Amino acid sequence: MAAVDEYAQEIKALARNIGEHPELGFQEYKAAKWLGSALQDAGFEVSYGTAGMETAFHAQLGEGSPKIALLCEYDALPELGHACGHNLIGAASVGAALALAKCITEITGTLVVLGAPAEETGGGKVKLVEAGVFQTIDAAMMFHPSAVNLLRSSSNALDAYEFVFKGKAAHAAAAPEEGVNALDGVIQLFNGINALRQHLKDDVRIHGIISEGGTAPNVVPERAVARFYFRAASRAYLDEVRERILQAARGAALMTGTAVEWRQFELSNDNLISNSALARAFGANLELLGVTDVQEYEATGGSSDMGNVSHVVPAIHPYLSVGEKLVSHTPEFAQACLSPQGLEVAVVAAKALALTAYDLFTDEGLLREAKAEHSQALA
Repeated sequence: MAAVDEYAQEIKALARNIGEHPELGFQEYKAAKWLGSALQDAGFEVSYGTAGMETAFHAQLGEGSPKIALLCEYDALPELGHACGHNLIGAASVGAALALAKCITEITGTLVVLGAPAEETGGGKVKLVEAGVFQTIDAAMMFHPSAVNLLRSSSNALDAYEFVFKGKAAHAAAAPEEGVNALDGVIQLFNGINALRQHLKDDVRIHGIISEGGTAPNVVPERAVARFYFRAASRAYLDEVRERILQAARGAALMTGTAVEWRQFELSNDNLISNSALARAFGANLELLGVTDVQEYEATGGSSDMGNVSHVVPAIHPYLSVGEKLVSHTPEFAQACLSPQGLEVAVVAAKALALTAYDLFTDEGLLREAKAEHSQALA
């Protein structure tokens, strides 16, 4: 805790610099360099370009087992900046790592810090998982800013699909019989999905937009495009929902005489499996730090690529409050994550993460319990 305090101003400066210079997913060149350089200065072996992503990085210190990973996020939202507080996430994980570096010679194990870009729109952690980065990791953790202090939450599995309907252009007034309206295909897809909703479980969320709907009212649209997010509490059920939606897309094309193609425009997220053993340890450390107004669990409707990580290793994704009654992805939330209170939360989070990682390094029983719980959850 004293070591984190030594780095407190550096943690706040990192959070402030990233927050004041927002970069979109896979374009976070400044943020990745700032975070990686801080780790390199503390003795970490740092490499960039992890899993083929230019703005991802892998930092490592120590040797042997266990191997504990702290995860960084640092991408911003279009137009809103750091309205999800990723500037605090990256700074907190690096701050925890800097403090742990001071005692790494006294413990057995390897500390890994992973820079995971593009959580909002690209799914950097999905790429890290697919590249096998977590195969040698024993546990992974990060924190996330919020309006509440929360140890465990759910997050939904998510698929992102784009549907392209193709028809035939014609003059809408002079020769409508010559046209095939691609926009009709998109509209029928929306109708089909709306009819499907009443036969789906309550946790399913489907939301979409028409990103292309034609060029002029008097031209029959030959191309129309819709984009959707599909979410459900479990990956298995979402896979069933997705197949029913694809069937609706085929039906929409058949009804309108159009052709339809689809693709995933973002990587899929799995549902989060939050490890209660690790969460309890994190909660005990929050109490040690004087943070006592903490909820144990709450179901949430969002999605995160941390879910993919949690299907591979025991993982936690707790929340710490940067201000009451705030809603993420808003200008007010971005302001809160650059406020003195928000920057101080990054320091508190760094302490809680460092203490929990230290617990894992020094308490074989805790790691054994976390792994047993993870195996049972997957089964």
